[in-house]
This record gives sequence, structure tokens and C-alpha cells, in this order.
Amino acid sequence: MGTDGAGHVARSTIRPYSETPNVTRDGASMRTFLHTADGVAIDSVYEPGGVVYDSGKVVYERVDEGARNGSGNAISGVSQGLVFVIAHGFTGDADRPHVRRVARVFARYGAVVTFSFRGHGRSGGRSTVGDREVLDLAAAVAWARELGHTRVVTVGFSMGGSVVLRHAALDASGVEAVVSVSAPARWFYRGTAPMRRLHWLVTRPSGRLVGRYGLRTRIHHRQWDPVPLSPVEAVPRIAPTPLLVVHGDQDAYFPLDHPRMLADAAGEHGELWVEHGMGHAENAAPEPLLRRIGDWAVARAG
Repeated sequence: MGTDGAGHVARSTIRPYSETPNVTRDGASMRTFLHTADGVAIDSVYEPGGVVYDSGKVVYERVDEGARNGSGNAISGVSQGLVFVIAHGFTGDADRPHVRRVARVFARYGAVVTFSFRGHGRSGGRSTVGDREVLDLAAAVAWARELGHTRVVTVGFSMGGSVVLRHAALDASGVEAVVSVSAPARWFYRGTAPMRRLHWLVTRPSGRLVGRYGLRTRIHHRQWDPVPLSPVEAVPRIAPTPLLVVHGDQDAYFPLDHPRMLADAAGEHGELWVEHGMGHAENAAPEPLLRRIGDWAVARAG
């Protein structure tokens, strides 16, 4: 389940399937499948910033002097050329409500690409729990560039948080800023009950059945070989790309030594936000925090 032997992120060929539904080019959203460098089809969604729909109604839209909500009130302006590529957590996918909520908030600041990691949702393949998922993210970032965006910010949650760190380390020129939320610092951590349950889910045949039928996540049965670069090893290689590490002080999966290790490894090019009362990943990230992350991204990359 290791990445390629060259130790870099191979470029993906972006070729949407002709039979892909819901692809539009009229200023609204586009949905397609991307091909990763190792041939996996990744379900991906593009939403131009400035106009966001919820249940068929405009929640807010960009106008010449900035952005306004459905009531005509001014909101945060959208940065032209900026795109957020969102990497969800394990067992998530592009259609999950918490991923859509994150996308709606970031659309106030720029365009948004969401996608389902391999083995999740409508994407092909099987999950390698953070290893070859770096190729999925690479495909999504390449698509964002192909669509004309000059500034890319990757935002990852939990497993996705470890993936954005490794992606930036293996291809430091690929993005303008990186945000890692609720990510582990090291592999094989079993120090909390949720992580012991996750290891059972991944390593046992019965657990993988629960993953497939109960959590809509198809998990690869092979162990990592070789073991991929750990998040804490990846972080120093990201410099000088701006890095933001965000973690809740009530995270039941990874205690605070994980974000502190990442921040220490980042040195001066990284920032650490420890959020009081916050739990784990997308579900626990309140909208004010997401807006602060959006402000940070615009300041660093916009």
C-alpha cells in the first residue's frame, strides 16, 4: 500500500469520464470522476466561490462590491483565483452533511473542490487509511489548477489532515497554504478507545465488513509496505509553505501531544490553534472556527 518508490506525488491525468452525471460548465457546480496516477476513479465536486445554494435556494452570492447573503447583507468577500481543496476524514465522503457544511463556509472565500477518497462514497478502489490517498488529493489539486485557479489551499480533517501534510511535503510547490485539522502526528497510535476501535475496523476481516456495510467505506486488506512518511516527519519538508495546525482540546481520538509535535516540527513556518471545547474533525468544527480558517487562508494565500 506504499506510494511510488520515487518518494514523490506522481501527477494525475485529469480526464473526466464522459458518462459522468451532473457535470455543468454554466457557472454552477461541476461533478466528475478524476483518474489518479495509479488509476483509481475519484468522485469530485467543484463549486465556484461566491454563489452557494442550500436546498435549491441561494444562501449568499458574490456581487461586484463583495459578497451578499440571500437577504442582501454584505458578507466576507471572495478571493479571485483562490480555491480550497477539502480532504475529509476516514469514513466521510463528498456528500456527507458535515463535508457539505465545510464547503459552504469556505465558498465565502473562494472556490471549493470536495472529493471522496478511494474506498469512500462513489469513488473507486479501497481505502489505504492515509497512504495512497495522497494520490487522490494530488488529482483534486491538479484539477483545481486545470480549472484556472492560481492559489490552492488544502484543508484536511483527521485522516485527511495527515494526507494534506504528506502531499505538501512530497510536492511542496503544489499548494500555497496547508491547513491540518485533528490530524495524528504519528502512525499506529492506540492510546485512546476510539483509535483502538479504528484499528480493529481496519485490521480485522470482521471490522472491514462493518466498514463496508455499516460505514460505506471499503478498506484494503493489505498492510502498509513500505510504511509511508509520518505526519511529523512530513511537516519540516513543507516549509516555506504556510501551515496551520488546528486541534480541539476535547479530541477523543488524538490528545494534544499530537498537534504540539506537529507544531514543534513546523517551527516558524507553522501556527498552532488549540480550540477550547472542540472535539474531533469536521463534525466538531464550529462555523466560527471555519470562518477563521478561511480568513487565515486568504491572508496567507489569497
